[in-house]
Amino acid sequence: MSGWPQGYGLHVLDEVDSTLNEAARIAPRSPGPVWIMARRQTAARGRRGRAWAAPEGNLSATLLMRPEGPAGQVALRSFVAALALFDACAEVTGRREGLSLKWPNDVLLNGGKLAGILLESSGIAGQGVMALSIGIGVNLAEAPPAEAVETRALRPVSLAGETGIAIAPETFLEALARAYDLHERAFVAFGFDPIRTAWLARAARLGAVITARLGTEEITGTFDTVDGDGNLVLILAGGVTRRVPAADIFF
Repeated sequence: MSGWPQGYGLHVLDEVDSTLNEAARIAPRSPGPVWIMARRQTAARGRRGRAWAAPEGNLSATLLMRPEGPAGQVALRSFVAALALFDACAEVTGRREGLSLKWPNDVLLNGGKLAGILLESSGIAGQGVMALSIGIGVNLAEAPPAEAVETRALRPVSLAGETGIAIAPETFLEALARAYDLHERAFVAFGFDPIRTAWLARAARLGAVITARLGTEEITGTFDTVDGDGNLVLILAGGVTRRVPAADIFF
């Protein structure tokens, strides 16, 4: 990988239960940023412990980091990763049309879900985050069947199915690693504001009415913005503003 970013390690596995699990296993002895990619996962997972369908030929990877700063700031790297995924998709396909970002952690292509991001961290109370794992799954070759996703979720799509372009996981990961390094450097140097601005410029349904599900509560309002802490900001009926730190979003 001649274009691999300097300072980042790379572990490629033929099979693993989950790249997130592998990141947790090696975190105690890993000094710093390393990408872990598996050609096959046997126990992949998504947000809230849901199973993640990962057909072979798709990208299954985790970036293990040792970031500095408070937990809230560290968590903003989900936006860094989303921008990197957007840029990697644009690079390997040669086009940006149809790509968008769905709060909090999805990449869409032609309105369907192409990729997802899952952050997991470990640390000691009062000492911040000691290790951050950014799990990323991209449907490069094949989308999971519609019945594999929950009711009301966006339809899953694949890069090959929507564009006709076949990309090997290793090729995509190299583009992703370069893009992530670029945005990570900007985040460290300039903070969240430029990342937030760039993310909003690519946001799906900005200014539209959406629904946020928080456990058993559902809130419907106009997607106004994302604030400086990464919260979704909705304008509800009567002009009431509601800030949502975490939720499942439905269009």
